[in-house]
Amino acid sequence: MTNTALVTGGTGGLGSATIVAFLAAGWRVVAPARPASADRLPAGVVAVPADLTDPAGASAAAAAAAGDPGAPLKAVVNLVGGYGGSGLIADTPVEDFEAMFTANLRPTYLTTAAALPHLVAAGGGSVVCVSSRAAIAPFPGAAGYVASKAAVLAFADTVAVEYKKQHVRCNTVLPSVIDTPANRVSMADADQSRWVSPATIAQTILFLASDASAPVSGARIPVYGQA
Repeated sequence: MTNTALVTGGTGGLGSATIVAFLAAGWRVVAPARPASADRLPAGVVAVPADLTDPAGASAAAAAAAGDPGAPLKAVVNLVGGYGGSGLIADTPVEDFEAMFTANLRPTYLTTAAALPHLVAAGGGSVVCVSSRAAIAPFPGAAGYVASKAAVLAFADTVAVEYKKQHVRCNTVLPSVIDTPANRVSMADADQSRWVSPATIAQTILFLASDASAPVSGARIPVYGQA
């Protein structure tokens, strides 16, 4: 029987690589995306128009992922998010600080909350969240980003504790700098050879979603490459 993975953030560099990895492994993949960006999803994915900052959008995406009786929803991969830096804490407007929680924590919370009943109904499964090395090793100038990614860690740990008896696991990957075209442009002077590729991280995510990682829950996996 084929399993389904619900992958958010599928139009980004890591999201696209993750979708490709799951499809290659034989999974049915459902990816929510805003209508204007759905054409950037990889071929073979089941696209669902959805705004994941809206509870109704997250519920619709989870329902679509769980909608094929021949391919139960067994994995939720929360990759949607963003980065924003606005100076030191005293110089950061609270609106900018809170915007990072809307970008990084709210979609992860809403998508996971909507999908958990489906995972439980399917007999269990795996939730994978993406945080950041900055959550455990902060750098100056991005308090909202750092705090929101730390909140993702705490949320994932809570899912692992609350749903353990229902056979739902939850783990988190913590990238450093991912080797994407956007990062190459924004950090042109960095040593890009030390960055980790999206495809490499995608294989770690696929492992965490698979039965091969069945004993693993509540883990925080560093995926730094040489950075």
